[in-house]
Amino acid sequence: MRKSLLLLILFISQVFYAQSDCSSAIPVCGNSNLSYTPSGPGSVTDIPSTNVPNSLCLKGGEHFSVWYSFTVATSGTLAFTIDANVNTDDYDFAVYGPNPSCSSLLEPIRCNYYGSDNLGNTGLSLTIPPGGANQTVWSPYMDVVAGQIYYLLVDNFRSSPDGFSLNWEGTATLSSAFNDITLTPNPFVTPGLPSATPNQPNEVMICGLPSVFNFTTLTGGILNGNSSNFVVTYHNTTNDAVTGQNPLTSTTVNATTTYYYRIKYQDPNNPNNPMNGCFITDKFKFKDASITAKNASIYSCNNNGAGSATFNLTTADVYGVPGTPNTATIRYYPTLNDLNAGTNEITNPTAYTSPETIIYVKVTSALGCIATSTIRLLFNPTVVLNNVVVEECYIENNITNGLFDLTTAPVSTQTGLDKKFYKTLADATNQTNPIVNPTNYITTNTEVYVRATNTNQCYAIAKITLKVLPPVKSAVLKDKTICAEDKTTLDAGSGFDAYEWSTGATTQSIQNAGIGAYWVKLHTGKCFTLQQVNVYASQQPVIASVEITNNSIKVNASGGTPPYMYSVDGIKWQESNTFTGLPRGDNKIFVKDSYDCTPIQITVTVPNLINAITPNGDNVNDAIDYSALAYKKNLVFIVYDRYGNKLYEADKMRDFKWDGTAFGKKILTGTYWYTISWNENDKNSTETKYSGWVLVKNRE
Repeated sequence: MRKSLLLLILFISQVFYAQSDCSSAIPVCGNSNLSYTPSGPGSVTDIPSTNVPNSLCLKGGEHFSVWYSFTVATSGTLAFTIDANVNTDDYDFAVYGPNPSCSSLLEPIRCNYYGSDNLGNTGLSLTIPPGGANQTVWSPYMDVVAGQIYYLLVDNFRSSPDGFSLNWEGTATLSSAFNDITLTPNPFVTPGLPSATPNQPNEVMICGLPSVFNFTTLTGGILNGNSSNFVVTYHNTTNDAVTGQNPLTSTTVNATTTYYYRIKYQDPNNPNNPMNGCFITDKFKFKDASITAKNASIYSCNNNGAGSATFNLTTADVYGVPGTPNTATIRYYPTLNDLNAGTNEITNPTAYTSPETIIYVKVTSALGCIATSTIRLLFNPTVVLNNVVVEECYIENNITNGLFDLTTAPVSTQTGLDKKFYKTLADATNQTNPIVNPTNYITTNTEVYVRATNTNQCYAIAKITLKVLPPVKSAVLKDKTICAEDKTTLDAGSGFDAYEWSTGATTQSIQNAGIGAYWVKLHTGKCFTLQQVNVYASQQPVIASVEITNNSIKVNASGGTPPYMYSVDGIKWQESNTFTGLPRGDNKIFVKDSYDCTPIQITVTVPNLINAITPNGDNVNDAIDYSALAYKKNLVFIVYDRYGNKLYEADKMRDFKWDGTAFGKKILTGTYWYTISWNENDKNSTETKYSGWVLVKNRE
């Protein structure tokens, strides 16, 4: 606000100081940017057109010129840009100081007169240090010290009617009472409210125009707690506001005239304080805030024919704009005499019981403007409603809830009713907490209430019972498990109105259903239930391990669904997992579980039985040789004594052979035990173990 006021006064000043000279230079208050349009050389030609000592800069003298004065508040660098509003203009400038005398100006410390080609922007540049030469239209910046006073002359060589803006740069600041936080801790406040029309002055509301107004009542609000050294005056014209002449106090005002106020700083202890020349101004208008109250009628139902009804007087549209906040105070009285005397005010306007009559209303706006009106209280017929039950299907992902359109509930045959819905009878009675989504109301089994009001403001309340129809599923349709190569029948059972299967079938059951996921929509009345059903493939058993003893095989199965059945030819089956009397070499083993699916099978090798060796060096029966099984995975051949101590391990390095030695020495004649283990070359790498014994006859 402070900056906008300063800019406004600087803009206004261009009109009234168009003839400014050095001795009456416009004070620059702070580093705020400003605009100006000079219109002549001033009343005194400070810079003559002849070549005298103080005219060596601006040759040709003054044309359309303006003088500014400024005082340095804080030391630092200072630069500025003179920005012509029309770039074909030719602006020149000169800076005098520090602390010059207008009566005896010396040569300027900065000056730029670049001939007729000095078009567009000019000024002091922060890129050219003090002591440097001018660079075309730009001159060096200044190092300034707090307290120094300078004068700036800006001249429009072409004397055009187009102005310029002056923009300050650098680290130094210029003096201004309006930027001194000790004097102005708060922003100045323009009186009134912002106008609804853009770029128009604030508007001060008043009850009735034209009217006599005391302007001094605005002063405290404008100053907003700032220093008392600021003086506020009020004026009819911008000229008076700038000069401070013809101040207004109490006068008759209207809604068409623009009024101005001027805030000027005056140091009571230092009449020569440079800040005394600073002032700001702004404008405002008056607006007629008179209010008009409207007569209204409200209706209510006769309470059981008793001759009276309860009325909510606050619902009467006597004042305000619909949809906007009402800041006025409204009071209600039973008679006009009571209104005029301010007696017997109705204290319960929201629940006023009365026969048909006229109520008197006094409306007082926030500004204290007053208007009066009446409210006519009238009876109307009541509304007839019926209690109903509404049923809706459950929501698929929340089966205890249903989606209801309450507005379609057949509670009345009357037309033109305004219906609102509530969760409780108390809310319906008090018209509190209405259901905000009656067309899309999700709930469990419950009761809600409808309050229906006709055009005459009569109402009735009825109960709507909401019933959620639960899902109805098939009790016979269950998941099934079958062999991967089989098909099955899925039957949803009878009792449904219609069926829709995921296969497209519309029958009670579907045949030839293979492995997979299915669904069926079971229709019951207006609802349907989506029921999922799966056909799973049975888990096949696996042969975990095989134990071979002589020519017997024991099969260890797992997985699938027991009990298992076993076979060596896939035709004859037995419950026992042990087979005896098998031939040496490869034998097929088949296993299936209780689902009787295609059996799994593996090939098991029964090695040749060697029960005696005579390692006597005659190359006849000198060793046990199982190298024929070397193609088996993880083949290991281990020999034990009768106590279970490991004597020898024949692996790939020993070619899976044993010559009756242990730890490099021949062992004693006797019976020894051995095991051969490997993994069959099937997909499960079935673990197979063969156990046997051998008689070793060593020559003593």
